[in-house]
Amino acid sequence: MSNEFIQTEYSEIMQKSYIDYAMSVIVSRALPDVRDGLKPVQRRCLYDMYELGIRWDKPYRKSARIVGDTMGKYHPHGDSSIYGALVVMAQDFKMGQPLVDGHGNFGSIEGDGAAAMRYTEARLTKLTQEAFLSDLDKEVVEFVPNFDETEKEPSVLPARIPNLLVNGSEGIAVGMTTAIPPHNLGEVIDALIALIRDSSLTNQDLMKYVKGPDFPTGGIVVNASDLEQIYSTGTGRIRIRGKVEVEKVPRSERKRIVITQIPYPMIGAGIGKFLNDVAALADSKLGSDIADISNQSSKEGIRIVLELRKGADEEYIKKLLYKKTRLEDTFSVNMLAVSNGKPETLSLHDILEAHIEFQFEIATKKYRNLLDGELAKKEIQEGLIRAVDVIDLIIEILRGSKDRSMARNCLVTGNTDGIRFKTKKSKADAAKLRFTEAQANAILEMRLYKLIGLEIDALMAEYEETKKKIERYTDILNNYSSMADVIVRQLEEFRKNYANERRTMICEEEEIVLEERKAEAYPCVLLMDRFGYARTVDEAVYEKNKDAAEEENRFVIHCMSDSRLCIFTDIGKAHILKVEKIPHGKFRDKGTPIDNLCNYDSASESLLSIMNLEEIKAQHLIFLTAHGFIKMVEGSEFDVAKLTVAATKLEEDDRLISVHPAHFQAGCVMITKTCMALRIQEEDIPLQKKNARGVIGIRLAKDDEVVQVHYLEDGAPTEAEVNGRSVALNRLRIASRGAKGTKIRK
Repeated sequence: MSNEFIQTEYSEIMQKSYIDYAMSVIVSRALPDVRDGLKPVQRRCLYDMYELGIRWDKPYRKSARIVGDTMGKYHPHGDSSIYGALVVMAQDFKMGQPLVDGHGNFGSIEGDGAAAMRYTEARLTKLTQEAFLSDLDKEVVEFVPNFDETEKEPSVLPARIPNLLVNGSEGIAVGMTTAIPPHNLGEVIDALIALIRDSSLTNQDLMKYVKGPDFPTGGIVVNASDLEQIYSTGTGRIRIRGKVEVEKVPRSERKRIVITQIPYPMIGAGIGKFLNDVAALADSKLGSDIADISNQSSKEGIRIVLELRKGADEEYIKKLLYKKTRLEDTFSVNMLAVSNGKPETLSLHDILEAHIEFQFEIATKKYRNLLDGELAKKEIQEGLIRAVDVIDLIIEILRGSKDRSMARNCLVTGNTDGIRFKTKKSKADAAKLRFTEAQANAILEMRLYKLIGLEIDALMAEYEETKKKIERYTDILNNYSSMADVIVRQLEEFRKNYANERRTMICEEEEIVLEERKAEAYPCVLLMDRFGYARTVDEAVYEKNKDAAEEENRFVIHCMSDSRLCIFTDIGKAHILKVEKIPHGKFRDKGTPIDNLCNYDSASESLLSIMNLEEIKAQHLIFLTAHGFIKMVEGSEFDVAKLTVAATKLEEDDRLISVHPAHFQAGCVMITKTCMALRIQEEDIPLQKKNARGVIGIRLAKDDEVVQVHYLEDGAPTEAEVNGRSVALNRLRIASRGAKGTKIRK
């Protein structure tokens, strides 16, 4: 056997393989079919329950049985995906019309997961059985082999309602996603009936019936003006707000805000995050009027209660919740579905039109099959009626025949060979018989009691009923209006039995403009430890722990809650930090790294000092570098809007070693690495701009640098450790700026 080699480009193989994979995911797993609105895993779950006989009026069955049977027969992709789909179809807070009746813990709106499938039970809902599975036995949809070709499964369910709109769908495929919101069943059916009656209706016309999405969680859609474009293009963003009510607290002057409906995207973990966000607002003083928050939700519905302080402005709190939390959220619409075997972004009109086309297709197959059945029944009934009239001759044929085939042959072809007749007339009459094969078989199988008069009357009545059905089915198949009437009557029945009131309000609201109230300023103390963790505490807390605060922290700064701090670093930068951004808490709280609060980077710069910007604006600051450059700068130069500014200009390899307020009277002492000390007076330091380099404060020898600086006060002795000995700095002689200084010896 010779080997054949096919040479091709590797990139072409990769491209083809990836496209095949992508289309498999898109069509066979992630996207719903526009006809029944179901993904393959959902369709297979429902069909398997139908096959197992788990109907709405039958007992529940273990979910594990359903999952296992579905996986073994139709969906070999793991039990978690199957059970996940089963759970979602049973959750009334996710589905506009649940398709599965769940018994047990199927999760909650607050994000609690469903119990393991060995504990829960399920069965079909009545709607699912009537609207999705009722006509499967009439061969109205195509059945295809399953993954191992041992079973047959429907390629699509004969859905009678536009499930893609009613229950919506969400899925992530390869390079594309779908997000279709749920809608009100009654409104969708009304739009569908209107389009059946008048195919010229536009999207705008259909929106007279479909007002907008109808989320199971309720809420308020506040951008009604955008819905027309969304339904025309199939894409857009829907803004949803939760429903908020204000209640008066009994026997009190206080009020409470009660949230009874939430935005659809908040389902699950979003509720817990919302509660945390509200608590954070209350702690940050923006929502200081919120006294308490509690989640009183139950199986009766959502109820989140915010207790307000006396005199609180509830309208401001409502705006704060909409603006600062997920109580107002967006649903990104992308109405992507599989249509004619390929993914397409569809408009409202496209989806309804596709469903109507599908309804006429399955109705045509259904009534054609029913017509064929009635025609076959009519043929047999006519044969039996004719046989009753010549029953004596038929009995004579049966008694004279040697076997069944001889008698049947005589009834069908009139062949009398081998049959004994009593008279020649009987033989001649038998030769004239011309029953069909089906009629002959029915005659041979007919029982004698059928010859009773009442039975013959019933046969005649049944024959008349069959002719009426044939006439009706023929009319339905041949006339569009007749078939449309049948479809409309079915839709009206579903609307009558299953439609519910709209839960989501549709309106047009302006975007929330929140004029944030400036929190009342209060005195506090910044504490920052040697590791750079900062927090603020109340002044009273500081006074109670004053000694510990001074001992354990590198910086202790008194300030107001609305103050700004100026952080100076050795690379000549000044970082501006608002006190309100620093976490406020208890004395023993760890705090937050200063790196996370401003632009300070501990990996590339070292912190020299932190000053209250409100205090230094009216002062002068002394800047001293390691190369001995010194200057005085007005503190007001750092009152800027930027978060980081250059505090001074530095030479290459130079660094800032000190920033200090210029309020000393006895001068300052600069000490170098080689133990040279120079004391100068404050008036010798020139006033310059912050972007200036400064002037020479002390003249350095080669490879020398300033390592210490001390600011002296009148009458206050200051000592420093220099060259291994304690030196009284206030006894040093005052010299001119720019001198070399005095050598301090051991």
